Amino acid sequence: MITSDLKPRARDLKRAVIQFVLATMFASGLLENASAQQSFNWQQIKEKFEAGNPTLKAAQLNIDESRAGEITAYLRPNPDITGTFDQINPFTTQPSPNGTGNSYSPFAFAEPSGAISYLHERQHKRELRLDTAKKSTEIAASTYSDQERNLLFNLRNSFVQTLQAKAVLQNAKENLEYWDHELDVNRTRFRAGDLAQVDLDRLELQRVQFESDFETSMVNLRTAKIQLLQLLNDRTPVDQFDVSGPYEFSERLLPLEQFRTIALEARPDLKAAVQNVELAKANHQLAVANGSTDPTISLDFARNPPIPAYLGVSVSIPLRIFDRNQGEKARTELDIGRNEKLREAAQAQVFNDVDSSYFTLASSTTLLKTYRDKYLKLSTDVRDKMAFSYMNGGASLLDYLDAEKSYRDTRLAYLNLVGSFLTAAAQMNLAAGREVIQ
Repeated sequence: MITSDLKPRARDLKRAVIQFVLATMFASGLLENASAQQSFNWQQIKEKFEAGNPTLKAAQLNIDESRAGEITAYLRPNPDITGTFDQINPFTTQPSPNGTGNSYSPFAFAEPSGAISYLHERQHKRELRLDTAKKSTEIAASTYSDQERNLLFNLRNSFVQTLQAKAVLQNAKENLEYWDHELDVNRTRFRAGDLAQVDLDRLELQRVQFESDFETSMVNLRTAKIQLLQLLNDRTPVDQFDVSGPYEFSERLLPLEQFRTIALEARPDLKAAVQNVELAKANHQLAVANGSTDPTISLDFARNPPIPAYLGVSVSIPLRIFDRNQGEKARTELDIGRNEKLREAAQAQVFNDVDSSYFTLASSTTLLKTYRDKYLKLSTDVRDKMAFSYMNGGASLLDYLDAEKSYRDTRLAYLNLVGSFLTAAAQMNLAAGREVIQ
């Protein structure tokens, strides 16, 4: 009888020792990984992104290329120089210029001449070309800012997904630890004869769901980190990389009109649309100027025996009878109207983006407050009461398992809602053109 009592105790002791060793190894592994990991907050992630993302660096070169175009636009026309050496006679004898008879003198009557000409641009064509080139550079800078805005939104999404995966993993770990504690209590009840074997087995089988949640959360966290490292163009091993930041929602939102005002001032795509209108106007002015006549002024010099040397001046003026650049004038004038319509469309898009993001944020905030103030506390209270009732025979196993599942679902839904709020906040930052919600 004594031997039969000692065997279960020996098995329990052995199981406890194994669990202690495994827990110790797991904890030491976590501590080792934690010491090797380097954690970054959002500002540090943003700085690493701006310093290392190749797409962003390539976009920066577009601005430099546009500035180089300003140099070309402001260049003056090159002068033309012409030289001739005419009336060379190397084939026959000819009379000498001084009348002394025929002789072989191939250069006696040669006429060397030279000319230099320059196209004079009127109507401030160079200044207008430079103006259009500078406006193109401003548009390139705004386009770069808009591309950076969209890439930062992708970065913020990846950062939020990593924080969300960490929160879900921590929740899965806490649920697994809680269930292991419940199993220990129910194993004690089973050994005391207060619990049937089938009920204990059902409780043991329930643990697989907690294990599955934990493993899935681990995979999701690693995947989120990999995506974030890709945006950073960072080759740091996943186990040595981590992020940190508040995973919570803000109850206070700015008024909608304030978000709209910020977006109208900060959105780079709207700024680029306005700049495109100004560029179209400058291009029209240049087209009008290109329709004017540009004279070519020439200076020539030569000798014509017996004249030893002479100079000449000429002015060449093209007659703009047929081609007065009518097509470009009409096209650029139409382009002004087209860009004005595009500016209005961009402004309407700004209002649409801000309004959509605002109401998504407001809805998420309302639901999150309800979850935090009511449903989380209610699900925890129901689970604890059902666990106590089950332990004391006042509730069935099915009721207990349902209460546990309801708690897990409510807690996970809350964490996912926080992630949705942070994603909506990133969407609002994208809509506003700058970070209005940290």
